[in-house]
Amino acid sequence: MKKLVSILALAAAFTMTANAQSILGDLLGNIGSNSGTASTVASIVSGLAGTVYSAPVSLNGTYNYGGIAVSATSSEGGIVANLAGSAVTSTIEAKADEYLAKVGIVPGAAKFNFNAEDNTFTMTVLGISLPGNYKVGDGEKTVTLTFGKTMQFFCMTGVLESNGTGAKMLFPANKAMEFIKKVVAKIGEKSSEVSAIAKLADGYDNYKIGFKLSK
Repeated sequence: MKKLVSILALAAAFTMTANAQSILGDLLGNIGSNSGTASTVASIVSGLAGTVYSAPVSLNGTYNYGGIAVSATSSEGGIVANLAGSAVTSTIEAKADEYLAKVGIVPGAAKFNFNAEDNTFTMTVLGISLPGNYKVGDGEKTVTLTFGKTMQFFCMTGVLESNGTGAKMLFPANKAMEFIKKVVAKIGEKSSEVSAIAKLADGYDNYKIGFKLSK
């Protein structure tokens, strides 16, 4: 029963589409009638895990950096649960923000300016300009950032999500950490303070790190 409560709490953390609401309704119905089996629950939660919860994001204009964003999944008893928006990811994000604050990267210390006309962007961190090109794909649900010579043409592709007031970009943890270390080096700080960020989600799967952006 505790596992089911945890699953429901995680599911409630999502901003759900009509399809997701229908799936969750089936889950609640099975629990309420006490007729659901473990396989039924697993099937329903699997459906939740594959549902798209975020509206497409049209990147254009200026977005302010609002902190680290984290996404991860957890598998228990054959059930895969997305931890987005849960106490787990909130704790990881807070700790990651704490590490970055030690090198001066705090909410408001960086911003992205996207120009949809020519798909160029400029990331500004503590007064340092990092220009490049960007490309969105999969119905504006993925984004590829390709930085210029200043960042040695570093490139990374991740998930683009709406967060109500702006957007979140989430990248594979290893790629995101490589990027963060490059940025920290550019602002003249040592990366020792941020190396631990990648270890914050030990024990979880599909660990992604990115940024919260707001207009």
